[in-house]
Amino acid sequence: MTKILDFFRFTSRNPAALIGVVLFVLQLLAIVFAPWLATHSPTTADPIASLQPPSVEHWLGTDVSGMDIYSRIIFATRINLLISVTAVAVAFVIGVPIGLLVGYYRNWLSSLTMRVFDFIQSFPVFVLGMALVSVMGQEIWNVAIVLAVLFIPVFARLIRAEVLSLRERPFIAAARCSGATDATIMFRHILPNALTPSIVQVSISIGMAILLTAGLSFIGAGVRMPVPEWGLMVSVGSQQMILGIWWVSLFPGLAIVFSVLSFALLGDAIREYFDPRRERA
Repeated sequence: MTKILDFFRFTSRNPAALIGVVLFVLQLLAIVFAPWLATHSPTTADPIASLQPPSVEHWLGTDVSGMDIYSRIIFATRINLLISVTAVAVAFVIGVPIGLLVGYYRNWLSSLTMRVFDFIQSFPVFVLGMALVSVMGQEIWNVAIVLAVLFIPVFARLIRAEVLSLRERPFIAAARCSGATDATIMFRHILPNALTPSIVQVSISIGMAILLTAGLSFIGAGVRMPVPEWGLMVSVGSQQMILGIWWVSLFPGLAIVFSVLSFALLGDAIREYFDPRRERA
């Protein structure tokens, strides 16, 4: 609790971090209170109200099916963050132990694991994600699983790099001399000192996952209609942009921008907070 309060005091003195926190809180409010914040059903089509511009009835206008854009954006926050946070959380939980093991033990299995990660990361991320979703099916959880697979090597490599540096430090040698087991050394002495880069990467990866989710849906390889999702909404509206119907794509596009920006600012704030050179108040 003390750490949390200290972090909020830090963000209150950092304008960029404060903006990130405010945008993040707004997203949390949209997730929790979506049924009360939305003015219409996010999935009910109304052909009579098709492509109406922003008005008192429809604050951000309607799309080609007559669905309210404002309501769909509010509910899409749940979908996009559910996919992104779940994917990054799974990647963190799996990638961190793998990185710890392959960094601590230098054997053929560690080398093989890193070559598998090299193979995964040799593909363009978007192309590989599109291929995997096409094979597994266009469902919300399938998209989350695919993104998790793409992010596991990122966390594993971050932890491995830290472990390779820490395993030769004098305090690790002292722990070995005192009779500590490999498990004790890894999880009690090395892991707590190696986690900071990965914690910072969590926020950045969530922003990347949001962009990948939106991109996959934009090209038709992500979630399908009528599920409210920002990239899918931009894709639907892009077909009318040439006709001057700008609101269908603009507002969900701005939602993507502000969401990714919030996690980028939070990631930068977390990095500065954990920086040992930072002056403590």
